[in-house]
This record gives sequence, C-alpha cells and structure tokens, in this order.
Amino acid sequence: MEIIDAQQDSKPAEAQTPHQEEAITATTDQRLVFRPENRWKWWLLVALNIVFLLVGQSAAVLLTKFYFNHGGNSKWLASLTQTAGFPLLYLPLLFFRSVNMSLSSLNNVSHCLLYFSLGCLLAINDLLYSIGVEPLSVSTYSLICASQLVFNSIFSFVINSEKFTILKLNSIIFITLSASMVAIHPDASKDKNGKPPVRDQERLIAILSTIGASAGYALMLSLTQFSFEKVLKNDTFSVVFEMQIYTSIVATFVCMLGLFLSLEITDLKSEMEKFDEGKASYVASLIGTALAWQICTVGVVGLIYLVSSLFSNVVSMLSLPFVPVVGVMFYGEKMDAIKVLAMLFTLWGFASYIYQQYLDENKSKEKESEGIGDSNSELNLIDSDHIQ
Repeated sequence: MEIIDAQQDSKPAEAQTPHQEEAITATTDQRLVFRPENRWKWWLLVALNIVFLLVGQSAAVLLTKFYFNHGGNSKWLASLTQTAGFPLLYLPLLFFRSVNMSLSSLNNVSHCLLYFSLGCLLAINDLLYSIGVEPLSVSTYSLICASQLVFNSIFSFVINSEKFTILKLNSIIFITLSASMVAIHPDASKDKNGKPPVRDQERLIAILSTIGASAGYALMLSLTQFSFEKVLKNDTFSVVFEMQIYTSIVATFVCMLGLFLSLEITDLKSEMEKFDEGKASYVASLIGTALAWQICTVGVVGLIYLVSSLFSNVVSMLSLPFVPVVGVMFYGEKMDAIKVLAMLFTLWGFASYIYQQYLDENKSKEKESEGIGDSNSELNLIDSDHIQ
C-alpha cells in the first residue's frame, strides 16, 4: 500500500509542468468564485464594474463635448485627459501588491516593448477620438462608436481564434447598419450655444477618425488578451492594472509631446481665459474628464478580470442608447427617427451578442462538469482496483 500511495503521489508531480500548475491554481481560484455561496459576490463585482464602465464612459464623452462646445480647441489636451489620470490606478493596485513588486515587471524587455507599443497605439486612438468628438453631435459620435464591436469580432477571429456564430453575425450586421445609418444621415442638430452644423468635409473627417479610433480600440482589446495569454501569461487583477498603468504612462508622454510639438500648449492660457463658462469650469471639466476616463478604465479592467475582454467591450455598447438621450437633454440635439432606429438596431445587436455569450458560458460549464465527472470516475476506478 505504501508503494501504491507513493506512486500516486509521484505521478501528478511528474506530469505537471510549472505552466500547468499555474493553470490548475487559476482554475481552482475560479471554481471558488463560482461556488454557490460566493456566486452573489461575483455578480456584485460584475454589476459594480459595469456601473463604473457605463458611468465613466458616458461622463467622459459628455465632459469632452462640454469642453469643445464652450471654447476648448486643443485636440492634444483632450487626448491627454484620457490617460493623464493614471496615477489614481495605483490605489487599487496597492491593494493587491506593493509598488516595488509592480515595478519588477519592467525588468522584462518583452514586457517593456509590449507596454510601449500598446501605449503608442492608445495615444493614437485618443487623438482620433478627440478629432471625432468635436464636430459631431454626442448622439452621432456615440452611435458610430458602435462599430468597435464589429472590429472587435474581426480581430478576435484573426488574433484570438474567436469562433463566429449566427447570433454573432446577426449582432455584427445590425450594429454595422446602425453605424452606417448615422454616418450617412445629415445631422442638422445645433447645440445650446447656437453653433451651426459642421461642413461636410469636417464631418467626413470626424466620422473617419471615430471609425479609426473604434478599430484601434478593438485591436487593443484583442492584443491585450493575446498579451495575457502569450506574453504576460498571468491574468491576475494586479497584472491587468499594471498593463493599464504602464500603457497610460507611454500614452500620456506621447500626448504631451504632441501638445508641445503642435504648439497647442501656447494657446492654452488664452483658451482658459476665453472659456465661455469661466476658468473654474475650464479646469473642472478637464479634471472631471480625466477622473471619468479612469473610472471607465477601472470598469474595463475589472470586467476583463472577472469575465473577458470581449464581454467588457460588449458592455461598453450599453452606453450608446443612454448618451444620445443625454445629448438631447443637455445639448439640445435633435433625436430624429433615423437615430431612434439606429439605437434599436444597436440594442438588438447587443442583445444577440449577450445571448451568445450566455450560450457559450453554459456550454463551457457543461464541458467543465463533464471533465470533472470523468476525472472522478477514473479516480473511483483506481480506488476500486486498489481495494481489490
């Protein structure tokens, strides 16, 4: 019996590699979270991060629009506010690990190259978003951003080997129709300041910039997931925060460089003095935008940790029906039949995607339970053989 016990103890040790041990540990932790007594905690965290994402994203877009509507003109400054609040992310990071431990990840050259590349891509996306949000109405801008789900599906298929289904194709088609309807529909909205509609050329540039930013953001999500699986190989909450912090540092530096090289820095003082709502409102709008983007980032990374990067992107689409309504209430924008129909198409596409996620989750749970059942059956057979 001692020999048999020794063989049983030695077999798993010989079969497990360090990578497999990490996977087993992660699986064990995940099962602890999904136990019935802990299920409500998981749902509470998911709901909380959804609120962070939706509130932060909506507030950030509206505050950025407020900045441009009342006299702000700096594209690079608006881009800078999207990442400049990254030091706030150290607060939740310190909850999980010390700063010295988090800095250890910078000793890896491949990690540094990863953070630098994603940071530069993030800075470009920020600039494209800033170019798009100024001329377009809030409702038009938000609905065009729905195209990021289409790009995300494409990049997930190419980079992350995501499988397409009828429901996902249905989602892509309807959200594409939604964005296309808004893009080709003339926007005659005027804000409360009485600004006339923008010229066709400016509007076209803004639409193309917004679509490009949506594609870039979707690419970042897929590359982030790929990085966790192939480069970082660690999907803990602290590592996700580290990626967000270090990429934001790079993006902030790039935006500051652009602010100086474009000479927009020389106009900021006069811009603040001429701001329609006063200097205090000017500073408050910039600080509020930076805080809102960081709240949104917390929600994004939280959902990546709890569920997946794809789910995080899908949830961000939930703000699309909300932002146009706020745009009508606060900026006097026109909510016509085309925008209402586009919102309905977006909601239908979102519902299709969520339902597919639900089916995939149930399928994975069934496979996991079958695997556990098979493992238990094999152990029972081994035990019965030992008894015999």
